[in-house]
Parts: sequence; C-alpha cells; structure tokens
Amino acid sequence: MKYAGEILERFGMGGCNPVKNPIVPGTKLIKDGGEDSENSTLFKQIIGSLMYLSVTRPDIAFVVCMLSKFMTDPKTSHMAAAKRVLRYVKGTTSLGVFYRRSAENSEDDLKVYIDSDYAGDVEDRRSTSGYVFFLSEGAVAWSSRKQPVMTLSTTEAEYVATAACACHNIWMKRVLNSLGFSSCKCVKIFYDNSSTIKL
Repeated sequence: MKYAGEILERFGMGGCNPVKNPIVPGTKLIKDGGEDSENSTLFKQIIGSLMYLSVTRPDIAFVVCMLSKFMTDPKTSHMAAAKRVLRYVKGTTSLGVFYRRSAENSEDDLKVYIDSDYAGDVEDRRSTSGYVFFLSEGAVAWSSRKQPVMTLSTTEAEYVATAACACHNIWMKRVLNSLGFSSCKCVKIFYDNSSTIKL
C-alpha cells in the first residue's frame, strides 16, 4: 500500500526489520514509569498517521487507540511501542481489507465478532471493547474503544461490549437497508464468554 510506504519513509523506518504483531502480547503501558520524555510532536505525527491508516487496517486499531492516550507526554516505552507498530506495518504493507463480489452460494448475512479485556487500563482500570462487522467475508465496520463505565467482572465487561455492539448493529442494518441490501435478516454475534452467553 502506497500510504503505508510513505509513513515508513517519513519517520525513517523504511529499512527497519518487520515484526509479526503490532504490540507484544500482554504489554501494559502506563503514563509515567520514571522514563525520559520523548518528542511529543513526532509522537503525535506518528499516531495521527497510524490513525489515518487504521481506516483500512483494523488490525492496528486497538494498539493505535491505546497509544493515543499518551500524546501529551510520551515516554520512551510509548515511542518504542509506536515504532513497533511501524515495524509491523513494514511487514504487512500488502495486507488490507478485501471485498469479494458475492456469489450465489456465499453467505451475505452480517456477522460480528466482539471481545473485551477486563480492567485492561492500568491507570483507571476500565475495560476496552472491540468489535468487527463482516459482510460477504469482508470487514465493513470496526471499533476499539474504552468502555464508558467501570465493570466489576469479565462477564459484565463482555456484556457491556455486547450491548454497545447490539446498538451499533441496529444502526448498521438500517444503513444497509437504505442502500438496498435487504438480504441481511439476522446478525450472528460471536463472543467467547460463556457467562455472558448464558446471561
């Protein structure tokens, strides 16, 4: 992708070694861990460019959302995490959202995958919800954001994520119907918490 290449060249990461994931699994970033401050203007430019790129790259939405909290006073670990995202982009410049023309036997129903982490933010202990809507095997809408309330269990965090997604689902079906896509009858929602499913 041309824009991804331009970002890498702009921030001097054109010759970097690629990595296979945008963030090290289990990483928890905090506002001030006694580290040196980094150039906030440069950090804001990197995050802004990655936000624009995440419009077509849902795989980096979560980490870009997480890093955007530190734009006022970025530390060394925040800049290292942002550069890791750039290294991930370097290894995945050929990836993006691809939409296939639907065939007669393909599934045209809307599907959504939901997940949340429980108290993932170490500063305020709020959870982050994420969802992605698929139509004809292509992602059409996605989000990763901090929940507006503090939850007391993983079940409650998943339930809040599911309720927010259900609201977005109603809006999505209305938009698709107004565009003439009337074959979308029911939406399959996939999530991985058995307590939430029972609730």
